[in-house]
Amino acid sequence: MRCSQHTLWRASLLLWALLLRCAEAAVDTEIQAGPLYRVVGTPLSISCHVSGFSNKNAKQDFEFKMEKPGHSNSINIISSNSPHFSYTSHKDRVDSNDIYLTYVNQTSVLFEIRSLRKDDEGEYTCQVVNSEYVYNGIYSAQTTLKVISDSLSVSSSEATTSLSYNEGEDLTLACQASTNTFQHTHLSLAWYLHKDGEDNPQPIISLDKDFTLSPGQGFEQRYNEGLISLDKLGGDTYRLKMAQLEPSDQGKIFCRAQEWIQDPDRSWYLMLQKDAEKITLTVKAKEVVPDMSSLVVKISTPQTTLQEGQELSLSCSIDTQNQEGRFFSLAWLRGSNELARIGPTGILSVRLEYRGREKEGELRATRTGTRDYRLMLKPVKTKDQGEYVCRAWPQDRSLDGTFSQGAAQDSSSQMIIISPEESGLSVEMQDTDRTVTEGGRLRLACKAAGVKGQLSVTWQHKSASSPTALITRVISLHQDGVTEKADEYTSRKVIATRPAADNFILELDEVTPSDSGVYQCTVTERKSNNWTHSQSQSATVTVNPIGSLVEVSLKSRNTQVTIGDTVKLMCQVKGPRVPITLTWSLERNGSTEDIVTLNSDGAINWSEGQQQYQIRVENQNNMVVYYMQIISVSQKEEGVYGCKASAFLLNAHKELHPSNLLSVRVQKPESKLTLLSSPSMTQNINTDIQIRCSVASNTSVSSLFDVAWLLQQGPGSKIIISSDRKALVTFGPEVELSSSQRISMRRTDGPSFELTIRQARISDKGTYVCQVVEWLQDPHGEWYSLPKKSVTTKLVVTEPANDLLLDKNKQQLTCQEGEEVELQCNIISDASGASFFYKVTWLYAPDSSSNNHTLVELEHTGLLKYPENQVIRSLQGRLHLSRPTQNNFQLSIQGAHEEDGGIYWCQVEQYQLDNKGVWQQKASESTDFTTLAVNLAEPNLFLEKKEVPLNVSKTDHFSISCIITRQSSNESKFQVTWFWHKDTQTKQQPIFTAYTNSTLQTKLKDGVLSFGHPLPGQYILTVLKPEDSGMYFCEVEEWLPSLTHGWRKVAMDKSGNLAVTVFSKEEYGAISSGTWISIIVVIVIVLLLVILLLLVKICKSKDLGGKKSGPSLWTEQVPLKG
Repeated sequence: MRCSQHTLWRASLLLWALLLRCAEAAVDTEIQAGPLYRVVGTPLSISCHVSGFSNKNAKQDFEFKMEKPGHSNSINIISSNSPHFSYTSHKDRVDSNDIYLTYVNQTSVLFEIRSLRKDDEGEYTCQVVNSEYVYNGIYSAQTTLKVISDSLSVSSSEATTSLSYNEGEDLTLACQASTNTFQHTHLSLAWYLHKDGEDNPQPIISLDKDFTLSPGQGFEQRYNEGLISLDKLGGDTYRLKMAQLEPSDQGKIFCRAQEWIQDPDRSWYLMLQKDAEKITLTVKAKEVVPDMSSLVVKISTPQTTLQEGQELSLSCSIDTQNQEGRFFSLAWLRGSNELARIGPTGILSVRLEYRGREKEGELRATRTGTRDYRLMLKPVKTKDQGEYVCRAWPQDRSLDGTFSQGAAQDSSSQMIIISPEESGLSVEMQDTDRTVTEGGRLRLACKAAGVKGQLSVTWQHKSASSPTALITRVISLHQDGVTEKADEYTSRKVIATRPAADNFILELDEVTPSDSGVYQCTVTERKSNNWTHSQSQSATVTVNPIGSLVEVSLKSRNTQVTIGDTVKLMCQVKGPRVPITLTWSLERNGSTEDIVTLNSDGAINWSEGQQQYQIRVENQNNMVVYYMQIISVSQKEEGVYGCKASAFLLNAHKELHPSNLLSVRVQKPESKLTLLSSPSMTQNINTDIQIRCSVASNTSVSSLFDVAWLLQQGPGSKIIISSDRKALVTFGPEVELSSSQRISMRRTDGPSFELTIRQARISDKGTYVCQVVEWLQDPHGEWYSLPKKSVTTKLVVTEPANDLLLDKNKQQLTCQEGEEVELQCNIISDASGASFFYKVTWLYAPDSSSNNHTLVELEHTGLLKYPENQVIRSLQGRLHLSRPTQNNFQLSIQGAHEEDGGIYWCQVEQYQLDNKGVWQQKASESTDFTTLAVNLAEPNLFLEKKEVPLNVSKTDHFSISCIITRQSSNESKFQVTWFWHKDTQTKQQPIFTAYTNSTLQTKLKDGVLSFGHPLPGQYILTVLKPEDSGMYFCEVEEWLPSLTHGWRKVAMDKSGNLAVTVFSKEEYGAISSGTWISIIVVIVIVLLLVILLLLVKICKSKDLGGKKSGPSLWTEQVPLKG
């Protein structure tokens, strides 16, 4: 019974332990969210974190595995627990420290690869090794890695790597940077200057991934003065401009491009970085004429030895002659490093590593007088120890407001020694000068250091309304955590908290301007012996009215655009987050109109006809940006843009200062129109002249064109003919009616513009100008013109020589009857130009007669005549006269007849119009004879000739084939006749005829014969009821059509004989039986011979082996072996 109770007690304890375990937080493993896109060859870092173990401070072991795409097998990569965890594929990389793990803390690691490979792509698993005896939670997490190719390219546009300038000159450099990454990435670009003797290059100006421009350290003042700029041209060109170069600009200048991608956790990751070629810049200093008026710079400090945490104050003064009206820049340097500089206009620029201290109020630099400056560092740190120098530069201001820097003058050096702070309580106010917006929340924090006892804090306030105002308590937080409000603040929303042992927070909601003043944080330390020590720090708080805090500014990167581009305007509203109503407006032609209003409640009100605009609102850290895009901009959207805002406070709209105005200029695109035309032409008088002006390239495929043709003769020119973009043609005012009847213009594909001058005259010569104006359509459908382009053609009109030469080669032509014949008459002289006209006459002398006949005449006026002649009337009806080319007259005879043979020739007469319009014959010439012979088709008929015997029964049928293997012409027709004769001594008798016109005739009674024509050259006659033995054959006559004589027989041929023996049914059966008996007898005889040969062979074998007999091959005598 005792044992049983003890067992139950132990089980209860175990159950309670498990319940307590389940009540604790479960183990949770988190890995960096994917997919992660990284570039091949670059480092990789994936974070993994685990939480929920009972021992939160215990170091946990991690393992990383991967699965490649398309594979389900897991590959072990690295483990913090075992050096033998890696598979062979990754072991060498782990051993060489190319792949390693880095502990961030006890429960977080970074999986890192120094150089990614393409096959590193896949799904990665981070697995935590369970260090406890139970499993409770998630011990692994996965993420996906995509390894992409390097597509970032950056290059300098300068052809040289060395440049030399004089001091004060301007420098312009361009750099191309682009990427072809399919993922959505951002590019940032910066220009760097690597000075001689310095280890690292320093940025001049940069455009970050968020499209924000920032000057580099030491270049802020020149950037603010507009002397340094960075412009993005097009899609991939970044232009650096440095005006008024200084000798300190000398060194190597280059641009650096960085490609960024946004990971799924919304953070930006630098994927890749590349530098362009470095350009060596030499800046030659100006020769400075010595200034007799000396510049003296002095440095002073009230205390050269300080304790850490105290205030360092460095005063600088400038002393020179004629100081009134002069400008100076002054900088404080510690060693060779510049801390801060105040420019000639009072603008402060701070070195990069000191900007954080400036923002926290630890560094302040001011101009306290016309020649006095002061730098304050508080709290001062031990690293601030060193030699300090004040350096001043005189600044000359030009008429356009820009400054040119003179020679620098340094003060003597001042050594500052900083000793570490003695142990003890100290209090630091994080914000010593705080500005809060009316209606917002005031939050002040102070931090205690050197604490050895218990702390309490009291927050106090001194109003800024009166210099004599008393300090009043606001709230106290005692060391036991109890808060106590002052009576004046019991109704206010004020709290005091202590988020950490050494941090104290004051929060006051719904502040008013009366809350402005000085707030003091007093921290009291109390030790066990009741010893107390207090330290205080104060902060100045200013509560600004809402109207003075909101700043509205309008910006754009491209205000000079081309029609069809997209303009992006950014209206930045900086200030406290209050409900804002914003209105976009456009001013043009002296009037202003509202485009769209974005109300504080989210409503959007568009004015009429604003389809080209798109709006977007983006909340950023310190501002709200209102974007307006003008899609496909036209000249209608050109003008001055502005945005105005109003704040909605206390149920009322309060107008704020409007933004600056931004002028958007829309220009026409650059014309890409190019024209082509022959530079010169020479044509004969009285010819038709075509001058073509072609568009080789245009600005848009939808362009329309105005075209005008001008004629220049002498110093002036006149418009001959023109056509607007709608193809309406008009003549110039100086063109006479007679000339306008000869001039025309047409448009062809290309497009091309063709000017035609008919019956050209000598007075038409000159320079012809094709003047083209290209018209484009803007996004609203409105047409606008581009600058005109022109091209010229010089025309020379001549009167050609009147010689005439014909091709007189004799020709012998032979053709088959029915074919087409072509006879040529060619002009080979240079006088075959378009200004001449010809009369052509074809003559013919037949073979059967000595008389000449005129076949056809083509007059020089284009009239075609066939002289009446009964002898050649048939031939004239088959003639066709054509002129394929300017110099060729061709006579075709269609379907030549046999009697068309003879001699042909042509006679040509040359005509030309004189200035009075009268035809004048210039020359006459005849060709030599062309002899034509028309032949008839040659016989070429042949039939298959086979001598075949055939035995048939009277009850069977047989076929007589007639196969034509060759024929004289494809137009042949055949008459086929089958014959029979008893023997060679008897007369042949026709039994069947198939005529050329498909008529069939049989000589036997009906039902005996059957005719078939399965193929073009195959005829079959089948005898259905054989009666007569004898010889059967066919005879074929070949007929061809004759154009003169009608159908004529060309050839005749016979087939081979089919010897047919006809038996009665009984005789045929006996013959068949006898045939089978003969076959059987032959088979028996052959078998007997085979048996005899086998017996002879066996006997010979026995004689050879009689003395020694071998074992028998029979299975009964020779047992088979197992």
